[in-house]
Amino acid sequence: MIECRGVSCRYGDTVAVDKLDLKVAQGELCVLLGPNGAGKSTTVKMLAGLIEPAIGTVTIHGVKPCNAKARLGVLPENLGLIDDLTVEEHLWLSAGVYNVPSPEERIEQLLQLLGLSRGRATFARECSHGMRKKTAFAMAVLHNPRVLILDEPFEAIDPVSTRMMMDALTQAAARGTTVFLTSHVLAVVEEIGHRFLLFRNGRIVLDERREMMSRPLAELYFELVEAPVTERLEWLGCDPS
Repeated sequence: MIECRGVSCRYGDTVAVDKLDLKVAQGELCVLLGPNGAGKSTTVKMLAGLIEPAIGTVTIHGVKPCNAKARLGVLPENLGLIDDLTVEEHLWLSAGVYNVPSPEERIEQLLQLLGLSRGRATFARECSHGMRKKTAFAMAVLHNPRVLILDEPFEAIDPVSTRMMMDALTQAAARGTTVFLTSHVLAVVEEIGHRFLLFRNGRIVLDERREMMSRPLAELYFELVEAPVTERLEWLGCDPS
C-alpha cells in the first residue's frame, strides 16, 4: 500500500506538490492525471524514494520508499538507462540486482511481449524513445514487485505494445500488485484504471473511482484541470498566394 501524509515539495519558490494526502490500497490501479508542470513527476519521484518531500511522510507498505526497494518497481521520468548497455543487458542487470528467479525465462517473455526481441542487442543510445520506454518498463516489472510506480508508461508506445502493457498491468493488479501511474493518454487509462486523481497546481482536485464517475474522464479533465485552448491557426494550410 502507498500512503502520503501532508506531503509537499518545492523547487525554489515554486510549490510542485502541496500538502498531498493519499492512500492507494493493495491491488488498486490508480492513475494521476494533470497538465505538464502540475507536479505529477515530482509525486512519482517522492513515492519511488528518488527525492525526499520537504514536509510530510511517504510510506510503501509501512516503510519509507528507500527501505522498500525490493517491493518497488519504478519507471522514472528519465528512464534511467545506460547508453552503452543493450536492451537485453539492461534486463540482465536488473535481474541480478533483484536476484530474479528464472531470469532467462522472464527476460525472454518480456522481450516477446513488448516487441523487443529483434532489438535486444541494440544499445540504449541507438534505441528509439519507444524502445527505451519499453526497456525501462520491462526492468520495472521483471522482479515482480508488490508496488509499481510508473511515470507516463504509454508515451511513445506502439498500439500493440500498449495493449500488452495494459493487459499486464490489469492482471498484475488483479493478483494484488498496487499500480500507481501518470499519463496523458486519457483513452488508455480510462479503460484500465480503478481510480483517477486529477491534479492541478500540486493538489488533487478530483479523486474518483471508475464505477462512481458520472461523466467520461475527458469531460471531467477539461472542466476541472485545464480547459481546451480556443485559439485557432486560421493561416495554417491556407494558400500563401
